[in-house]
Amino acid sequence: MLKARAAVHGLKSYHPPLDNREGLRLDFNENTVGCSPRVLERLRRINYEDLARYPERDPLEAVVAARIGIDAAEILLTNGTDEAIHLICETYLEPGDEALIGVPTFAMYEIYAGATGARVIPVQAGEDFRFPAEHILARINSRTRLIAVANPNNPTGTLAPAEDLLRIAKAAPEAALLVDEAYFEFAGETLMKQWRAVPNLFVSRTFSKAYGLAGLRIGVLGGNVEQVKMVRRVSSPYNLNSVALACLPDALADEAYVRAYVDEVLQGRERLEKELRARGIKYWPSRANFVLMYFGELNSAFIAAMRERGILVRDRSRDPGCDGCVRITLGSREQNERLFAALGQILESKQFLSAAGS
Repeated sequence: MLKARAAVHGLKSYHPPLDNREGLRLDFNENTVGCSPRVLERLRRINYEDLARYPERDPLEAVVAARIGIDAAEILLTNGTDEAIHLICETYLEPGDEALIGVPTFAMYEIYAGATGARVIPVQAGEDFRFPAEHILARINSRTRLIAVANPNNPTGTLAPAEDLLRIAKAAPEAALLVDEAYFEFAGETLMKQWRAVPNLFVSRTFSKAYGLAGLRIGVLGGNVEQVKMVRRVSSPYNLNSVALACLPDALADEAYVRAYVDEVLQGRERLEKELRARGIKYWPSRANFVLMYFGELNSAFIAAMRERGILVRDRSRDPGCDGCVRITLGSREQNERLFAALGQILESKQFLSAAGS
């Protein structure tokens, strides 16, 4: 009988709750208003010849590199951040190697690393989900080949200090340090270009969040030229579809659209944190497009009450250290007003207040 590798049998399954998502989707950190109208117009102009040709990635890598301010040889366009993680794991991990992953965080680091047969070492975040730099440094050894860090982190929204990340990269020169900047536009801090001084550093970004292209699956991985050459050997030359490649220049060109959306998200994030402080609800200050908060035993009741009002939020109770936590994505000004109205109704309802006092 055909059998999958032992490493695959031992993997955790990741099943995001994508079904029954009718309502205002504040549960997946997606762009809540969609992509630039320029992208939609470009989609309308796609014809049969565009779809019949194999996609050509190189010209778009030059466009993206110029936008970031780096050389095209330093980047690889990927099928979302997921493929970037997968390629790094396939390039650098072998059975018996170790991968250090701060938790709680994005589940796919553990899954892709574990699939190679490497041993995944979870490193729990510190108090208030502070980045566990010292604990990661203490776990580095001769078998360490990968260290993965989401920055800002998901689901906590916390930001790891750049000096800590560079210290870790220098302490583990034989390990790839992957810094996932999926929420860069909402944080404004980056380690892009730092691989020129620290050649084992990689930085990934996505066009799924601020740009609203999650359905097209497109991201970018940056790194030292020689190391990116190695990652390219693992990548398919046709990893991106022609529709995504056709739309990306228009998405990049509409900076005003993206900036306006990001500004509304940041305003909403500030107001949500202010509301939570005023109501005495524990939360963790965020540098992303979401906020993680604690409802304890009222967690399920709060999520259900939000759904009754047509708003979806994400239960993060299963993440390490997140029992009783809910994550809420921010969106446009109008959507945020709807969120705040529902939040006030729920937290001031007799049913919720009664449960809170019991």
